[in-house]
Amino acid sequence: MIMKYRKILITLTLTILLGSFSSCNKWLELKPQDGIVGNEFYKTKEQVQSAVIGCYSALLTSPSGIRDRPIASDLFIYGELRGDMVIPSAFASIDEVDLINVNILETSSLTSWNSFYRIINYCNNIIDLAPAVLQTDPTFTQSQLDGYVAEALAIRSLLYFTLAKTWGNVPLKLEATKTDADNFQIPTSTQLQVFKQIEKDLLEAEKKAKETYGNVASDKGRITKYTVNAMQAELYLWLEDYNSCIAACKKIEESNKFSLVPGNNAWFRTLYANGNSPEGIFELQFDLQQLNPFYVMLFQRPSFIGSSRVMEEIYQIDFLDDTKFDIRGNGASILSSDNSIYKYIGLDSDTRKTLEQSFTHWFVYRYADILLMKAEALNQIGDGVGALDIVNNKIRVRARALKQTEEVFPNPNADKDGVTDYILNERAREFAFEGKRWFDVLRNAKRNNYKRLDLIIDMVTESAPANKQQSIITKYRDINSHYLPINFTELRTNKALVQNPFYK
Repeated sequence: MIMKYRKILITLTLTILLGSFSSCNKWLELKPQDGIVGNEFYKTKEQVQSAVIGCYSALLTSPSGIRDRPIASDLFIYGELRGDMVIPSAFASIDEVDLINVNILETSSLTSWNSFYRIINYCNNIIDLAPAVLQTDPTFTQSQLDGYVAEALAIRSLLYFTLAKTWGNVPLKLEATKTDADNFQIPTSTQLQVFKQIEKDLLEAEKKAKETYGNVASDKGRITKYTVNAMQAELYLWLEDYNSCIAACKKIEESNKFSLVPGNNAWFRTLYANGNSPEGIFELQFDLQQLNPFYVMLFQRPSFIGSSRVMEEIYQIDFLDDTKFDIRGNGASILSSDNSIYKYIGLDSDTRKTLEQSFTHWFVYRYADILLMKAEALNQIGDGVGALDIVNNKIRVRARALKQTEEVFPNPNADKDGVTDYILNERAREFAFEGKRWFDVLRNAKRNNYKRLDLIIDMVTESAPANKQQSIITKYRDINSHYLPINFTELRTNKALVQNPFYK
């Protein structure tokens, strides 16, 4: 069975690789690949299964002719470079430095969204074409179809969610591209319109998704009902629908399928080095056949290191008792000796993996995220006490966080902004370098019509180089600068697109 599964994966991966050469110049990667997708391909349940596996494979790989980065690299770059925990190192590209300094141009390779739309179109094909296989393969059941469609809906939602958080307004393509006669001139939808479509898709996916596939690796590496709930929780934070966020978090809590990994000596190896722990909800499953991109990016030819404030201010150090330390800091997220980012290359707190072992997963959602999203939502509805209970008695206790990073609130229910800042600081400690920092700050800054723009300004004040600080602050006061420009190739090819006004 394992060999059969691997054969399907390899076959579809090669198919995607070969197909990409004929379509890499088409806007949004929407062109159907002859002989690969379409009604003539989807005849059996095995072919539908192969297509779904191909969507996961495409999340891990980077087909030649498209770009040289897998999606996980993008998630790191888009989520961390504009935050305050990462600085460029010797091998950072000009485009990456420009993103950090808010100098990015529409010609930058980082503004290309091709990889996202390529996979979105794979998902669209499954959603549109797989139902017809019920008529051509009598062994294909409605339950199987529902499961595959749920996976495609959720993967598409995850990609659109990232696009909307990164670019703001983006084209929303919900139908499979079947012929060259299809319309490629698609204007952008607003971020809110994209979010509402994601909400609709996730509600459908929730009804159809499996709760388990019968084995741990699949339950952590494929979309389950609980992955959908985690995405809903985050989406509702962005939509400022806090009661719905809490309800989604409770579904995961009440399943009793997830728990925090205990903060003992095996914590790092269990959660990060090995992966698929009881804490994992959805992880991109790198393995011996498909190594992650971070060993080279963060160690062999490091493009980025942690900023000095990560250890000095975020985790901090107990100079009076070196036996007391936050387990998430030195030897976990970062090495204090040189500020190298360690989370994706460590075997344990003392030993690096070799290149051949560099398959640490990318953690899209884990149980700690559910708890802290719930805390954020509780605070926003006025229950600061409940929010602090989660932060202090669950997250910080597990992490053995230092006393000096704890904050005390005489009346937390009346100090929403103070508790917000505390939760953001705790999320920085908990999810360092997991692609969340910029989006966490942006989400909280833009709440209530950018009432907390100071969060972004203060972050820049803390982290920007002194000679660039004022320039960056001035740019970030324009809220359009919080999103990337549309790539010039897309503008040239799709005349319905309009450039983000900050970059005109």
